[in-house]
Amino acid sequence: METTSITDELTTLRDYIRWGSSEFYRANLSFGHGFNSALDEAVYLVLHALHLPWDWPEKYFDCELTQEERSYVFAILMQRIKTRQPAAYITHEAWFCGLPFYVDERVLVPRSPIAELIQQRFEPWLNADKVTRILDLCTGSGCIAISCQHAFPDAHVCASDLSLDALEVAKINLENHHLSREIELYESDVFTQIPQQEFDLIVSNPPYVDADDMAELADEFKAEPSMGLAAGENGLEIVDRILEHASDYLTEQGLLVVEVGNSQQAMMLKYDYLPLSWIDFEYGGSGVFCITAQELREFYQPQAAVSS
Repeated sequence: METTSITDELTTLRDYIRWGSSEFYRANLSFGHGFNSALDEAVYLVLHALHLPWDWPEKYFDCELTQEERSYVFAILMQRIKTRQPAAYITHEAWFCGLPFYVDERVLVPRSPIAELIQQRFEPWLNADKVTRILDLCTGSGCIAISCQHAFPDAHVCASDLSLDALEVAKINLENHHLSREIELYESDVFTQIPQQEFDLIVSNPPYVDADDMAELADEFKAEPSMGLAAGENGLEIVDRILEHASDYLTEQGLLVVEVGNSQQAMMLKYDYLPLSWIDFEYGGSGVFCITAQELREFYQPQAAVSS
């Protein structure tokens, strides 16, 4: 594919969006990191390459690009095809709860349906006005913790992750959102290194991909850190440990919210004795349950502390 001939023939934003979409389909790329189609992702990458906002008016799509702009847009589109990386790793940008986040290969690309719950302040599952302390387990980029801080500005938010690389990215996002002093970060394997305290809300998007699904991941998902995805044979390796100790860290009226994605069926079978509430989402997504502290304590007795 000759770069010069392509950039001579394609002159407008619309040309590159159409060409990029076609090439993405031809390359059989996989989508699911914030975009549902080749067209959506082509629009995003073309606009980003030109330093234009995502809501740039379509009436300007027929404007001609300079030769330098054409070469740069072409290079971005070809990078997506050749590397098969998620677009967010190319642009170092992802959006969650209407907020921008820095991302790179050290963290998963934010895409959890928990965003909808945050925007609703987790109502009606808890009384939002009484939430004073929140914990985000397996925080990754920090997107859930930061979004919770925006939704609950008067609450104290803590976040933890076992990955030092992920915590470095989370620190970047805390700085970008001017929340470095507000949100407390812990390096912790689930609860093991979190000081004993109680939270009104514990929310987690932990690793939950089972062994079979890990073996069949598309290249775009393989580009993400496996540590943030793989969770044993049945996908519940981390969730098991969260359930075991969550009641130690919840207030009397506290709530636990966990995403298990495609492992929902395994979760329902293994924990059929727990009164889990599976959440329906208006804007798509599934595999998220919640359970109250009182319900958990019927099956898990609180301990004095969690040993490491």
